[in-house]
Amino acid sequence: MPPLQRLWRSRPGRTLVLVPLGMIAAVCVVDVLAPPDVHLGPLLVAAPALAAAFSGPRRTALIGALAVAAQVFIGAARGVLGTENLIAQIAALILVSALIVVFCLVRERRERQLSQSRTVAQAVQEVLLPPLPERSGPLRLASVYLAAQDEATLGGDLYAAARTRHSTRLLLADVRGKGLPAISHAALLLGAFRAASHRRPALPLLAVHLDGAMRWDSRQWQTEEALDTEEAFATALLLDIPDDEDVVRLVNCGHPPPVLIAEGRARTLVAETVAPPLGLGGLTDATAYAVATFPFRPGETLLLHTDGVLEARDADGAFFPLAARASGWAAARDAAAPNRLLDRLRDDLLAHARGRLGDDAAAVAIGRREP
Repeated sequence: MPPLQRLWRSRPGRTLVLVPLGMIAAVCVVDVLAPPDVHLGPLLVAAPALAAAFSGPRRTALIGALAVAAQVFIGAARGVLGTENLIAQIAALILVSALIVVFCLVRERRERQLSQSRTVAQAVQEVLLPPLPERSGPLRLASVYLAAQDEATLGGDLYAAARTRHSTRLLLADVRGKGLPAISHAALLLGAFRAASHRRPALPLLAVHLDGAMRWDSRQWQTEEALDTEEAFATALLLDIPDDEDVVRLVNCGHPPPVLIAEGRARTLVAETVAPPLGLGGLTDATAYAVATFPFRPGETLLLHTDGVLEARDADGAFFPLAARASGWAAARDAAAPNRLLDRLRDDLLAHARGRLGDDAAAVAIGRREP
């Protein structure tokens, strides 16, 4: 297949490639018909430069070769092919085109590496933080994760669900810090929750287990001098929602309280006793973790969220008014649908923060189905 035909049938850019090709043709026509003192040949260097903006190295090299051929054609048509000036122009065009192709090769390699990194990050997210199941007993679940950093897919916010014989247990947590240390501690909490949520008979014992795992991991290699400055901790909500009772039981470890949307209204479920964040408690007595019980009836929806939702700011520096927005969502006809609730939360949150969050944000919506 001829080079031009391959160029035309290749991947995206078939329309854009007409721009450098048209420029080459226009320069040839104008330069040949122009007066002897007018020389537009040096403009041909713009053709491979434009092609590099949307093409790979092969297509850019082909455009560069066409530009060189056009320069030779102009020299032959005007009878100056053997002059030093034209030879210098052709040599400069070949050199610049070659450099542009080299830059295209470097850019293509970096894009390939970035694509591989994104693939690895996506795989890590699917392993560490997979989407919650849509159904768990009488519950419908939905989750959303919004990263503050561009191209990031995972941070210190986390959520998980576990199915016991007669209930569904959930964890929503926010690990202190950012970057790899936060992801490491998030992975630790997720593993500890998934391993113990089936074996611990009560939420307080599960909280003790998670607190101990967090403290052990963050302190096992630290010196006494570093303990006060490098402590790792996580605020968390632990929930147990039985199948046969219209209630939700929760333990709050320094985390923003959940919001209950019921009967067209939204209210915050504030526990009377709030335990220290996981990793700071050092509590071996399960009675220190008080369990709060709230009604959770069919047709109602629970919204769990991290502080990244509350701390999102608008152009004037105002925080995201979750309580007011949730009241508006509660009046919607499909307010009981967890996925629709999170769609509204995501859209309103990003609109409020102009598309850029100051901190990672995660949310989980739980709806109890009608019997």
